[in-house]
Amino acid sequence: MKIDKKTLIIGSAALVIGLGLGWVFFGGTSSKTSEQTEIAEHDHEGETIWTCSMHPQIRMDKPGKCPICGMELIPLAEEQQEEEAASPDEIKMSPSAIALANIETVRVKKGVPEKTVYLLGTVKPDERNIAELTARFGGRIEKLYVNFTGQNVRRGEKLATIYSPELIAAQRELIEAAKYKSTNPAFYKSARTKLKLWDLTDAQIDDLENNGKTRRYFDLLSPITGTVTRRDVAIGDYVKVGNPMFEVIDLKKVWVMFDAYENDLPWVQTGDEIDFTIQSLPGKTYTARVKYIDPFIDPKTRVAKVRVELKNPELSLKPEMYAAGILKSEMKKTNDLLIPNSSILWTGKRAVVYVKVPDRNQPTFIYREIVLGPEAGNFYVVSSGLEEGEVIVMNGVFNIDAAAQLAGKPSMMNPEGGKVSTGHNHGGSTMTDEEMEEYEKLEQSKKKTVKAPMDFQMQLGKVLDEYLLLKNAFVNSDEKAVVAAAKKTLSALDKVDMTLLKGDAHNQWMKLKKPIRDNLNGIIQMQGLEMKRSHFSIVSDKLTKAIETFGVHSNETGAVYLEFCPMAFDNKGAFWISETKEIKNPYFGEAMLTCGEVKKEL
Repeated sequence: MKIDKKTLIIGSAALVIGLGLGWVFFGGTSSKTSEQTEIAEHDHEGETIWTCSMHPQIRMDKPGKCPICGMELIPLAEEQQEEEAASPDEIKMSPSAIALANIETVRVKKGVPEKTVYLLGTVKPDERNIAELTARFGGRIEKLYVNFTGQNVRRGEKLATIYSPELIAAQRELIEAAKYKSTNPAFYKSARTKLKLWDLTDAQIDDLENNGKTRRYFDLLSPITGTVTRRDVAIGDYVKVGNPMFEVIDLKKVWVMFDAYENDLPWVQTGDEIDFTIQSLPGKTYTARVKYIDPFIDPKTRVAKVRVELKNPELSLKPEMYAAGILKSEMKKTNDLLIPNSSILWTGKRAVVYVKVPDRNQPTFIYREIVLGPEAGNFYVVSSGLEEGEVIVMNGVFNIDAAAQLAGKPSMMNPEGGKVSTGHNHGGSTMTDEEMEEYEKLEQSKKKTVKAPMDFQMQLGKVLDEYLLLKNAFVNSDEKAVVAAAKKTLSALDKVDMTLLKGDAHNQWMKLKKPIRDNLNGIIQMQGLEMKRSHFSIVSDKLTKAIETFGVHSNETGAVYLEFCPMAFDNKGAFWISETKEIKNPYFGEAMLTCGEVKKEL
C-alpha cells in the first residue's frame, strides 16, 4: 500500500502523543510513588519508640514521663525491634540509650576487702575487779562505816562492826589451842585456819593470840580498793551465813562492751583497734584494742558482745555510759574479687549482675547470677560467678534489667526468660505469677471474719475516717499535718470499746490494736517523713486486716479501696487504704504521686 506523506506525519504525531500520555499516567506516577515509598521507609527507620520500664504496655513516639507512674520513659532497646543479637540472651543498646539510661561500667578487680564497722556499746565494770562481801558467820551489825553506795574505800578499810557469838567461841578456841601448840600443833593449826576462812587477817589472828583475850566486836574490812556499789545491811540487822552485805568494785579499769551484729562479726577480730567516743564526755576520743569476742549470739537481739579494756584513773568513765565506736577492718591475708554494691540486683534469693559482652560493635550486656561473700563497705566480695578483668554494669543496672524483661530475655524477675507479664508487678517480688496466685489463695484462706456488733463497727469506722486524713497528709508530704492526724487516729483507736467483742474475736482485736497503736506512736515521735511512712505502712496493713475481720461502718466514708505500690521501701512494696480509686501515693508524694494500682474494694 502506498502511504502518503500526510498520513505518515499524522501517525507519527499520534504515537509521540500516546507515549507521552503513557509516561504521564503510568511512568511518572510509578517513579513518584517509588520515591515517596523510599522516603517513608527512611522516615520509619528513624523513629524511636519510648516505653516505661515499669509499664511495658506504654508506647510513645517521643520521650517524656509515664502516664501511670510518672517515671522517665526509656527508648526501646534495638534488639527488641530488630532481634539481631549474637546470642538470644544478649541485650544490645544504642549509644544514645546508654547515655539516656546513665549506664556506667566497671572492670572487676581483686583487692583487700575493707569495711568500716559502726558499733554501739556501754561502759561496764571489769568483772575481775568485783568483790562481794558475804557473811562468813552469823551475827548482828553494830556499826556501819559505809553509809551510802558510791562511797570510795581502800583495801583493809573498815566497812562495818559485827557482834557474833560464833566468832567469840572461835576466838576462845584459838586462845586455848595456843596453849598447846607445841604439844598439839594440829589442834592449833585448825583453830587458826577456821578464823582465816572467816576472812580474818593474819594480823587480827596474831593480835588475838598475843593478847589472850576475846573481842566482842569485830571489824569487817574491804578486800579491795574501790567503790561501794551495793550495801545490803543496816545497823541492827542480823545476818546469817551466806547473806550478802557489801559489793565493792574497782573502777580504775573498766570494760566497754560493744554490740556486733551477725553480718559484722566476720570483720571483727581480736586485736583490732576501735576508736570510740562517750556520749556524756563529748570532745574526747578513746582508742582501745579488742580483747574478747563473745562466742555466743544473743537469740533475741542477734548480736555478740565485743570487749575492749580501758584504764580509768580519774573515774570519769562510769558504768552504763553509752559509747559509739568505729572499727576500720580489713580481711587479713586476702585478695578477693570486689564489685560495687550498686552493680548488684537483689531478689532475696539471687544476686544478679549484668556483664558486658566483649568484642561487640555495639554495647551488649548479658544477665548473670553470682554468689556473694561478705559486704565490704561500698563493695561486696564475689565468691563465684565472675572472673577478674570482666566488665560489669555499675550504674543503670535496673534500666538494663527492665529492657531485658521487655524483650523476654533472662532478667532479675524472670531468670528463665520468655514472655513477661505487663501488669504492675515491679515490686522486687521473687514469686512467679503462679506462686503469687497460690500465695494469695493461702492468705485468703487464713482470714477469719467475725460478726462484730454494729457499735464496734461504728467505732472502727471513726478510726478509718481519721486514718484517711492521715493518708492524705502523707500524700501532701505535710509533716505537721501527719503528726496532727496521727494523734487524732490514735485518739479514735483508744475510744474503741474492746469489751464489745467476746472470746476469740476479742483476742484477734487485741493482737491488731497493739501494732496499730505502737506504730501510730512511731509516726508521732519519729523525726522525718521517711521514718513516719515506714510506720504508716504497718498501720495500713493491720487496719486492713481489722476491716476485713470485723467489718466497718462509717457515716462519713463510702466504699474504700486497698491500693498498692510495689516500688515503696526499696521495691519491697506497701499497701494503703483510700476513699477513691484514683491513685494518690502516700509513700512518695509529688515524686511518684500516681504510682500504684487498686487491688480490691474493702
